[in-house]
Amino acid sequence: MTTISRRGFLAASASAIAATQMPRLAFAQTPAPIGLTAGTRTLDIDGRAATVFGLAGPAGQGLVLAPGERFRVNLTNTLDTGTIIHWHGQIPPNVQDGVPNMPMPVLAPGETRSYDFEAQPGTFWMHSHIPVQEMRLMAAPLIVRSAADVGADRQEVVMFLHDFSFASPEEVLAKIGAAGSGADHGAEAGHGAGSAGHSMPGMSGMANGVMSGMGGMAMDLNDYDWDAYLANDRTLSDPEVVHVERGGRIRLRVINAAAATVFWIDTGDAEARLVAVDGHAVVPVPGNRFGLAMAQRLDLEIHLPKRSGVWPILALREDARERTGLILATKGAEVRRVAQIAEAMAPAFDTTFAQESRLIAQKALPDRPIDRRHMLMLAGAMKPYVWTINGAVWDRHQPVGARSGERVLLTFHNMSMMGHPMHLHGHVFQVVGLNGRAIAGALRDTVYVPAMSMVDVALDAGEAARWMLHCHHMPHLASGMMTEFAVTASA
Repeated sequence: MTTISRRGFLAASASAIAATQMPRLAFAQTPAPIGLTAGTRTLDIDGRAATVFGLAGPAGQGLVLAPGERFRVNLTNTLDTGTIIHWHGQIPPNVQDGVPNMPMPVLAPGETRSYDFEAQPGTFWMHSHIPVQEMRLMAAPLIVRSAADVGADRQEVVMFLHDFSFASPEEVLAKIGAAGSGADHGAEAGHGAGSAGHSMPGMSGMANGVMSGMGGMAMDLNDYDWDAYLANDRTLSDPEVVHVERGGRIRLRVINAAAATVFWIDTGDAEARLVAVDGHAVVPVPGNRFGLAMAQRLDLEIHLPKRSGVWPILALREDARERTGLILATKGAEVRRVAQIAEAMAPAFDTTFAQESRLIAQKALPDRPIDRRHMLMLAGAMKPYVWTINGAVWDRHQPVGARSGERVLLTFHNMSMMGHPMHLHGHVFQVVGLNGRAIAGALRDTVYVPAMSMVDVALDAGEAARWMLHCHHMPHLASGMMTEFAVTASA
């Protein structure tokens, strides 16, 4: 039986973590709406108490839906401030999408709001669409199981990743902004251990943190050094230990809910295949290290050896030595502590699309002509710390337009020295071009655009409404890197 975090994290995902042991009743259709509460909780982070936000379902943080189950949820705000929750990667009616005043206002303290829509199967998550609240861990897994998941002879494990600071989000953003203004900030808010300017092993096109062919310009990879990096609310000083069987098959669902950290997922000696990204199946890719940017998800199939053992599943901070993770262990195996600081730095993530170019959708968008094209220029800098889309911050933006039903091609052209995970609400898109090279790539809702690079995505415009389009790096979003995909009714 799987050992669950003592803090109750992912208790709602017990069916995902130990699916083969759960009774069928656990997945029965619930006639009444599920209660979900936005509130506070206390974590023990390396022996220090931290009060954070959370999203508690009937059995703990997060929700797991059965195959075919609708997303029928009553969300109650028990905080003393307003909040609103976005169902990341799902396609609800626009009125239920969860963005402040687009069109619904935030939930007032004590208010309950109902949601009801058809759930898309796969690995998703939910989070506040107020950046400072998401940075206080107002986020949780949203797992929608398929019939194949229920019928498979495998154990399901969820790994939910965060970066964390004991400072308030407002203080964090102020320090980053001060760094952008040239203030003396030291390593904490700027280029500390594991930032641009260091040698990055395994990188193509990089030399001591400098992009070759770019006039000697250095990438900015980590603009804040967090106090802790969490997997299922825990650090490696006290990781979650998941009990597994000898020769067991695992479906590992990894969700990067960090505010500003890209992670590499390293399965070590455990044989793995990447089988889905952002909730959508891809042609399996074998390996033991895969990266994911903020807001992205990946599903790994792991086949353990037929012997007793311990297999750490680690999340390595990009261009740094910090790491977090959880432990897979057979019954009776000795679990030894894994250091939170690795001996070697992890490389920068996918600057040459080495990973993204290998991903092929199992079920691509239907082939059809492009009706409308948009170029979105991504720009910004550390000094001053301002990030823009098409030269404008949010309150000065020009909407990106389309008509419902049109096939639209969006080109993200990143002219900055930081990467940007770009997320579109209410739609699924397919990655169809990388630096001008056509591919039949993965279906996604969040695509990572490295520094000085271009990504093309194709989509079919959905409901006539205003849909958010933004960078999911929270300090970038908070400083203006957001626009809207404005869909009008077809003629």
